[in-house]
Amino acid sequence: MTQVFDRTTVMEHEADGAVVARLWEGDVSALGTLYDRYGSLVYAIAMKGFRRVSEAEDLTQEIFLILMRTRSYNPSRGSLASYLTTLTRSRVIDRLRAQSTQYKYLKQWHQRQLGVDETTPMKHITQQEHRALVRQALTTLKAQQREVLELSYYEGHSQRDIAERLGVPLGTVKSWARRGLVQLRKQLEVLREDLL
Repeated sequence: MTQVFDRTTVMEHEADGAVVARLWEGDVSALGTLYDRYGSLVYAIAMKGFRRVSEAEDLTQEIFLILMRTRSYNPSRGSLASYLTTLTRSRVIDRLRAQSTQYKYLKQWHQRQLGVDETTPMKHITQQEHRALVRQALTTLKAQQREVLELSYYEGHSQRDIAERLGVPLGTVKSWARRGLVQLRKQLEVLREDLL
């Protein structure tokens, strides 16, 4: 019984491989055959991910176009069902991530258009206090450490840019930054304790 199942599975793989080969040779009817076999599988995965018919339908169509155009399916590496399942799940995840990112940026843009500021007056005061503490702590650092941190964090320069600008080796800039941050952390802890 197991042997019969194995032979049947192998025959299905070979049949799928042969149909895919016909598709890649330009036989458009092969696309219909593959869609009849696996369209519902791809659609079900897409629908489970998106929960919207239109998006699931769009992705299903895209998956079969990818199969036709990219020629990335290799029958020796597994079944066509596994390939399509993996490809569909991957595309669902990619789209959901993109939608999440778009939603986040759209929400931020919308809030800016409406003039909505999510910071409360208390948060604003706290942010101002934090900035003042950092500026005060920076004054206690050695000149090189302070300059490297200011160029990096306030002006947005990379450590490589800072090394070129100051005419010192990159390792020296990294060392100054590391020591500066350690010293800055210690100084901020002291200043916070003084406030409390």
